[in-house]
Amino acid sequence: MNTRIRRKAVILAAAAVLPLTLSACSDDSGADSASSTDSSTKASASNNGMGGSDNEMSGSDASTSDQPFGPACSTVPQDGAGSFDGMAKEPMATAASNNPALSTLVTAVQKAGLVDTLDNAQNITVFAPTDEAFAKIPKATLDKVLNDKAQLTKILTYHVVGQKLTPTDLKNGSFDTLEKSTLKTSGTGDSYTVNDSAKITCANIKTANATVYIIDTVQIPTT
Repeated sequence: MNTRIRRKAVILAAAAVLPLTLSACSDDSGADSASSTDSSTKASASNNGMGGSDNEMSGSDASTSDQPFGPACSTVPQDGAGSFDGMAKEPMATAASNNPALSTLVTAVQKAGLVDTLDNAQNITVFAPTDEAFAKIPKATLDKVLNDKAQLTKILTYHVVGQKLTPTDLKNGSFDTLEKSTLKTSGTGDSYTVNDSAKITCANIKTANATVYIIDTVQIPTT
């Protein structure tokens, strides 16, 4: 009888210990699984560029970018002939005619007989005033200028530099224009001015033969 009692006691003790052992194993497995899942999530975030340090390092100065930038760039059509891609396929005057913000400039270029000049020139930079820039000029004065070919030509060619300028070139620049006088630029990052009087509102637009900087004020040569 004593032997049977001892056997039953051993069996009962083993039965009591077994669930505790299984429970401990289950907890370890869950911890390992959670750790594995957490590691996988972190790896995935890192691979997708979601890590904080990677994101902070991805920013760059707009002046070093090859893409158009500036507040007025958002008004450029997203597609079609007047879009950035569309303008890049056409020479300067033709490209400008497809941009609705440059209609007054295009009219002025046509009146001055400069369409072929701007379309056939190579590697030029054009500081292109918007319709709003021309609207700053009193209507009577603007009408007079538009009907004076010599004066109009002088003003328009003052906005053209005979070389392609990058945004970096504009940081503290002085350039000879086709009008034969000097145009000055300054600025940094994504903010630039021309002659300290006009803001560049959309920079670094490419056409087939030119780089275009849209400005908010018409420039008048002083000579």
